[in-house]
Amino acid sequence: MKARKAVIHRLTTETDIRVRLNLDGQGRYRISTGIRFLDHMLELFTRHGGFDLQLTARGDLDVDQHHTVEDVGITLGEAFRKALGNKKGILRAGYFVMPMDETLAVAALDLSGRAYLVLKAPFRVRRVGDLQVELLEDFFQGFATAARANVHLKVAYGRSSHHRVEALFKAFARALRFACSRDGRLRRQLPSTKGLL
Repeated sequence: MKARKAVIHRLTTETDIRVRLNLDGQGRYRISTGIRFLDHMLELFTRHGGFDLQLTARGDLDVDQHHTVEDVGITLGEAFRKALGNKKGILRAGYFVMPMDETLAVAALDLSGRAYLVLKAPFRVRRVGDLQVELLEDFFQGFATAARANVHLKVAYGRSSHHRVEALFKAFARALRFACSRDGRLRRQLPSTKGLL
């Protein structure tokens, strides 16, 4: 089967982001965004998703983290959309329930060609590590919009803010891994009765 890979370069006046993605990888990564906790989340996203990801981002962190976090989500979503190609033979939708010690997170998504985000993950802190947690919504919204995917994410419960964010990214990775997976029986079919995704 043809390798599903993408190379994306997003350059704006606020950020310079380069992504190299292999959907059918082995969980290898090289990531640098200037926000160490975001790097950590993308590293475990890559490992749990079974993707190979090289991502470098240079942003105006002297202003704020917002542009960098949002644009990383957008660029990653663009890479997934490009790597998926015509989407023939993929499972299209996926979900995962991720326990992490005292925390439980849920992710469900559909590579439907339509962008929508629902995020239910309240946080009692402003930062986890060096990441402004309110920007998680911007990251996932950027991904959903660029990937043209329905993305539903929820933290059901959990004490540790670190665990809440980490469980969310792990659930997201594993749901996405399933949605991107190919079904050999349906390899020539588009997973839609509309004939378009």
